[in-house]
Amino acid sequence: MENIVITISRQYGSGGRTVGEMLAEKLNIHYYDKELMKLASEDSGINEELFIKADEKARGAKKLFRVAASAYSGELITPDCDDFTSTDNLFNYQAKTIRRLAETQSCVIMGRAADFVLKDYDNVLSVFVHAPEDFCIEQAAKKLSMNTAEIKRFIQKTDKHRADYYHYYTGRSWTDARNYDLCLDSSKLGFERCVDEIIAYMNVRFQ
Repeated sequence: MENIVITISRQYGSGGRTVGEMLAEKLNIHYYDKELMKLASEDSGINEELFIKADEKARGAKKLFRVAASAYSGELITPDCDDFTSTDNLFNYQAKTIRRLAETQSCVIMGRAADFVLKDYDNVLSVFVHAPEDFCIEQAAKKLSMNTAEIKRFIQKTDKHRADYYHYYTGRSWTDARNYDLCLDSSKLGFERCVDEIIAYMNVRFQ
């Protein structure tokens, strides 16, 4: 198999981003997170600022994903339609970018429901990184200037957004282990061992 893609979903504070960055560095492959918005902008011709604003709006919205839409199917809205720059179509173009990457290179892709977008690709390994609340709070405290109660609320709000976002575009539960090839508790393994376990799984899965 010429190229392998690892998608990583993670609870806030679990260190999933760190695991993804370490994995990409160890494998000497590209790491994609917010850069996906820039690539989607270049492909669609839609201003990157709209992708960024949609992302920020989604993070702050309380009811944006209240009702699950039909699961993402790959269809794009054309420029002549009023909904061309809608939040759903911005997701569609990010998904298109994710599929193109999976077809052309080995890489690590963070979030964006990439595991679902690429669910029919044989060269994809999907990972979910999680950890107990106390561990997530401890890790988040290294980056956030908040007290423990505020950090706890921030983590709960962030993870709820991620769960709602995932359900809206996939119709699936974000924390359901059946959606992923590998689920790792970073509090028990540590970040480096998480990387090692992913690589070990890759070696078995892709020989």
